[in-house]
Amino acid sequence: MKVHHADIVISAVSPAQYPESELPEIALAGRSNVGKSSFINTLIERKNLARTSSKPGKTQTLNFYNIEDVLHFVDVPGYGYAKVSKTERAKWGKMIETYLTQRSQLRAVVSLVDFRHEPSVEDIQMYQFLKYYDIPVIVVATKIDKIPRGKWNKHESMIKKAMAFEKEDAFILFSSVTKDGKQLAWDAIEKAIGYQA
Repeated sequence: MKVHHADIVISAVSPAQYPESELPEIALAGRSNVGKSSFINTLIERKNLARTSSKPGKTQTLNFYNIEDVLHFVDVPGYGYAKVSKTERAKWGKMIETYLTQRSQLRAVVSLVDFRHEPSVEDIQMYQFLKYYDIPVIVVATKIDKIPRGKWNKHESMIKKAMAFEKEDAFILFSSVTKDGKQLAWDAIEKAIGYQA
């Protein structure tokens, strides 16, 4: 998809604030510093629609972005950030869970993991949660430019094994630096929303 138009629609914390729209939605979930904002900005070819921050844990709301009037990207708060209080984290958890399990417009979740490391407990829990609720999931492994190509297979196997990855799901290697995986990510998203160019 060529993106000429992308805007933030609303930052919501509860269903009452979700946009009243029938557009299909793709949620983006991942650890605070996994490169979620860079992923969004790379896909839509914008420098800073989704704000990248040196302070992880900045996104504390569900941020809805209108992409080409075709779909919404929904950026959910990054998880696993230590500086946030337990109560705050529990609140986010509830907010994310409510959105993921109750939003009928949701078509799939892009679950971002850091290609360099074993998936965190939260990464694994997120994947299991999505499988449990039968929510289609696209796993995107970010920062592949930081690992020599000769080691990609090893890292991919390590991540898939830790997550008990199911082969019917999409697994995409991605770099916001080299733009590797950008087209594959769009293909998976377009398939999830039933988009025909």
